[in-house]
Amino acid sequence: MANVKPIPDGYPQVSAYLCIDGASAAIEFYSKVFGTTERTRMPSPGGKVGHAELQLGDSVIMLADEAPEMGMRSPKSVGGSPVTMSVYVDDVDAVFNRAVNAGARALRPVEEQFYGDRSGQFEDPFGHRWSVSTHVEDVSPEEMAKRAAEMAGGA
Repeated sequence: MANVKPIPDGYPQVSAYLCIDGASAAIEFYSKVFGTTERTRMPSPGGKVGHAELQLGDSVIMLADEAPEMGMRSPKSVGGSPVTMSVYVDDVDAVFNRAVNAGARALRPVEEQFYGDRSGQFEDPFGHRWSVSTHVEDVSPEEMAKRAAEMAGGA
């Protein structure tokens, strides 16, 4: 086992691993909304997805169907998720609209943000929350602080 890399080629150092009630449908949703490509899919008993990997740009999203017997529960099973996945995309408006048209629930409409992004948030049909953004302006730290203060009601 000489020269085994601690971080394998083709994997970022941090990847999301989503537990989903309906992983096959989620793979289709993420492909339609984000343009992900399926890298691998391993079945588990009963026609469920035991493990899948989706490529999104230089990122990997891992996912599997929930398996309560193994302590893996989806947001639907536990009453929601405290985690929001943040994704930069080329066209935030198009991605957001595709998500809503594919069954996502809009949480925050797409709008310009003081820090230079155009962003919106949605919850996918499987209970996972996503913040999608397109960077539209480079904002200096000084200007960002000024804009943040103005938003908070200061001068």
